[in-house]
Formats: sequence, structure tokens, C-alpha cells
Amino acid sequence: MYSRNMIQSEVNSNATNKSISILYSAPFFSAELVPELDKHFILHSESNIQDVDNYIKEQSIYTLPDVILLEVDENLECFEYVGKLKSNVLLKGLVIILLAKEKDAKTRSLAMKYKVNDLYIVPIPINDLCERIFFLVKFKLIKPQLSDLSNVNFTYRTPLLKRLFDIVASGLALIILLPFFVVIGLFIALESRGPIIFKSKRVGTGYKIFDFYKFRSMRVGASKELEQLSELNQYDKSEDGSTTFVKLKNDPRITKFGHFIRTFSIDELPQLFNVFIGDMSLVGNRPLPLYEAEMLTSNEWTMRFLGPAGLTGLWQVSRRGKANMSERERKKLDNFYAQNHSFWLDLKILLKTLPAAVQKEKV
Repeated sequence: MYSRNMIQSEVNSNATNKSISILYSAPFFSAELVPELDKHFILHSESNIQDVDNYIKEQSIYTLPDVILLEVDENLECFEYVGKLKSNVLLKGLVIILLAKEKDAKTRSLAMKYKVNDLYIVPIPINDLCERIFFLVKFKLIKPQLSDLSNVNFTYRTPLLKRLFDIVASGLALIILLPFFVVIGLFIALESRGPIIFKSKRVGTGYKIFDFYKFRSMRVGASKELEQLSELNQYDKSEDGSTTFVKLKNDPRITKFGHFIRTFSIDELPQLFNVFIGDMSLVGNRPLPLYEAEMLTSNEWTMRFLGPAGLTGLWQVSRRGKANMSERERKKLDNFYAQNHSFWLDLKILLKTLPAAVQKEKV
């Protein structure tokens, strides 16, 4: 498992050259957070929202902070101010993180409504907060140019035995399956126009961003249709109507041959190359699309990013393909694996992967 000392060392390496500026206004948390944040970021503090607003008004477009950290006040006035920031075309791109003294459904609902980047609840995990800030700022800066996405400086050290097993197993599998890959590619090319291999950006261990490969199972342009099909999402929505993970039931974008290769998880096989080159492991938590990784609230769920990213994992062999799979169930399984993964647990998951690979439901 990735220890706290390892996390801290990576945060320290990020902080050797301070480049991210934070406007901080959270008096309740100052004694705990300010000394730590000041080590890693360019920090400017204000005592209340009015002072924050005055400070923002004095800045030029070149001196605006990258991040605003605000305390959730008793009257929830912070949300009115967040709305004000979001309505300003020059300020709506600022990363906004809220800090709350206690868990509250209304606070979470408002945070989602006003599209804050994250909401942390006491106790605040300082290392997770720092890594989240690094990720969100870099993601915001590079979002318009996905082809130029770069890695967040956070390294998961794969155990030697696990890495050796990944290299040998994925390498042999790629050699053996090469003729099969050619046949699958021909069927895909004959059925519809477009690339045989679908490539997308995914976020893996420690928010590492990499190119993720699959056999194309959808018509070209399918990703642009996703928002229109949100009601088909298999994952349960939270009390405020939002959800993080997206997996559609009876997805209309899938081609006929795409249904076949998805049913038997053949579309996932090109990820053996991701495993071979070290982007992923054979077993781990599934790397997430950028929009899913950005939406995860760090306080409860970023533990999943502190374990290896994998081709198969705990949720695939235990709950995958079941229509009643909830978002919370998947997140808990991801967190459990990140905290408890071992070589022997990996072997058990691999042995269960083949039966689980055949999906009984169209999700």
C-alpha cells in the first residue's frame, strides 16, 4: 500500500518550486492547515468573504489566484459568493474548494449545484488535499488541449513481484492473442467507419493521466452523445440527483459487433499493452475518465487513487454486470482494494475474472 510517508515525499517534491497560488479564507481550520499549505503553495489569507471579494477585485487577470479555499459558514453565504464568481466570465475558471465543519446533505447539495471543485469535511486529510489541488489546477490548465495532458507528480511504486508478473503475463498474452486481435480488428473495420482502437485519456494511480486503449465498440462520435443519455446510467444518483460514475444500460451507441465484444469483455484486451508498458497493472482499480476523476470528492473517495490502476479488479469480479450496482458500492470496493491489495488477493481476483468477464446484463 502507498504509505503516508510516501505521499508526503511526493507532495514535498511538488513543492520544491511553488507555482500554485491559493486564496485562503477558512479561519476555523487555519491552525491546522495554513502552516502545511504554506509549505507547498503561494498562500494569501483573508479573514472573511468580504475581504476575499475585495482582494479579488484588486487583482489583474495575471495575478488572480489559482485556487480559492473557503470555509462553509453557518448561514451558507459562501455559496452565494461562489455563484457570483461563477457568473463572472473571467473568474468562473478558478478552482474552488470548500471546507466544512460537519457533514450535511444541504451543504453537499449546494456544492453540487454551484459546481465547486471539491468539498472537504472535518477531519481534513492534508496530504489528500494537497494532491487534489495539484491535480485540479493542472487539469484546469490543460483541459482545452487533451492531447497535451501531462502527468501529476505523484508516483505509485508497484511492488517488484507484481510488476514482474504484469510484464511476463501481459507480454505472453499479447504474443498469443495477436492473430485474434487481427480478426477482431477486421470485423470492426468492416462493420463501421472509424479507428479500430479507441484511445481516451484516463486517470490512474495518483492522478496519473495516460492513453487508455480499447477495441472500438461504438459508432464514431459516441462520446459527444453521453450527456443526452444520462438517464440510462446504471449507477444510482445521490440525494441531490448527481452521480460520478457513468455506465449506460442498453447503450444505443454500441454497434452490433460492439455488443458481442463487450459481452465477453474482448474490447478490453488492448489494455494488455497498457499493462505491459506500466500504465496499469493486471489487477487494480479501474482508471477513470477525466470527468469522473474530477468529480470525485477527495475526503471520502480519493483512497482509490492510492492503489494500483488495473485491467481487472475487485468490483469487476464481485458486482460487475449487475443492474443494481450502486455508485457507493463501487467506491467502497475500490477503497478496500487500495488499502488491502496484495499478490495473493490479485491471484484470487484473476481466477475469478474469466467467469465475471461474461456480462449477463447490458450495462
